[in-house]
Amino acid sequence: MRTDPIPLVIEFLRHCPDIPEGVVTGSLIGRNVGETAVYVIQSGGHRVKRDRLDRFDILYDVYGTSPAEAASLAYVVREYLLEQLPGAALKGALVLNVWEVSAPSWHPDKESLEPAYTGEVALYLVADD
Repeated sequence: MRTDPIPLVIEFLRHCPDIPEGVVTGSLIGRNVGETAVYVIQSGGHRVKRDRLDRFDILYDVYGTSPAEAASLAYVVREYLLEQLPGAALKGALVLNVWEVSAPSWHPDKESLEPAYTGEVALYLVADD
């Protein structure tokens, strides 16, 4: 498969009604300290079946104006990824399943000391053809 999962996951999360508009991103460039953000990046993965099935490890960092806001939003993101994303068709790929690698945990930003929670999922994508 020739699919970059990050834009697909970002687009999916941007359409989730319980996630504030404009906070889901694939880059922190231009973000101001103290702004709420859901930062989605690929942390690893591997080919499962040649040209058919891939596993992508997706990390999500959730920054909030307070620890409570960051935690609450991180668990909303977790819920959507684990419960709503499996079975979704995303631009030529079908999400076969999503497994939790790590539940959201307290992980404040090392430089700014902003409140943040980090979680990770394994996303299994198959070609949708």
